Amino acid sequence: MDLEKNDAHIVVAGVSKVFATGGGREVVALQDIGLAIPRGQFVCLLGPSGCGKSTLLNAVAGFALPSTGTITADGQPVTAPGPERGMVFQEYALFPWMTVEDNIAFGLEIKGQPKAAIRATVDKLLAMLSLADFRQRYPKDLSGGMRQRVAIARVLALDSPIMLMDEPFGALDALTRRNLQDELLRIWSELKKTIIFVTHSIEEAIYLADRIVVMTYRPGTIKRDILVDLPRLRDPAGADFNALKRELGQLVMEEQQRHHHDELRLAAVD
Repeated sequence: MDLEKNDAHIVVAGVSKVFATGGGREVVALQDIGLAIPRGQFVCLLGPSGCGKSTLLNAVAGFALPSTGTITADGQPVTAPGPERGMVFQEYALFPWMTVEDNIAFGLEIKGQPKAAIRATVDKLLAMLSLADFRQRYPKDLSGGMRQRVAIARVLALDSPIMLMDEPFGALDALTRRNLQDELLRIWSELKKTIIFVTHSIEEAIYLADRIVVMTYRPGTIKRDILVDLPRLRDPAGADFNALKRELGQLVMEEQQRHHHDELRLAAVD
């Protein structure tokens, strides 16, 4: 996607990431990634397991800095995690000794917000994510889906301009997943957040994204960068939706097959 870097909210420039493995070997997880994401855009990273989607997301979050290249957010170099980049992890990262409402309120308390404002924000998010009846429960008493909703609420409470989401709805049942997708779209539309969202689901990517970045199997590079020119709300049964679904399915299948061929080749060498 052509975009002047000066106009972008997030800029990933020439980013590669190499991990050391046993026996002195190295794995190239990302190779020469370049992305310029404008403010308020909803971007989905799509591709098979092992293509580096989560590695790229963690690099933007500041958790795993690139081996080469640079990342900036709002013009500032990303060198560590920061409050302007809220992260929803694949595994819900909740404090087990805190109740649901205390988990959601935690970041606001650290920021020193007034108790009345914290209570109003927590109440709003509990209602928004259907957690009001569970406000005094502890994470151990919740289902996996509910725990993830609490994790999402905690990030929303901080109102970070950038939201980074690593398959946040993957553990939810189909109905809850669609409800939360719609809720996320409503929040994004109202608050104009910039979102990078990792998913394995082609349908989820099409339903949510302004833009879908399809990544190749290791080393992770950008295979296709597609603007989703479909009106919202999108109909998964629609002809245009399914035409794009078939196109993306073919791209992902090519990378899955390449992965399979690489595994067979390595097995033959061993």
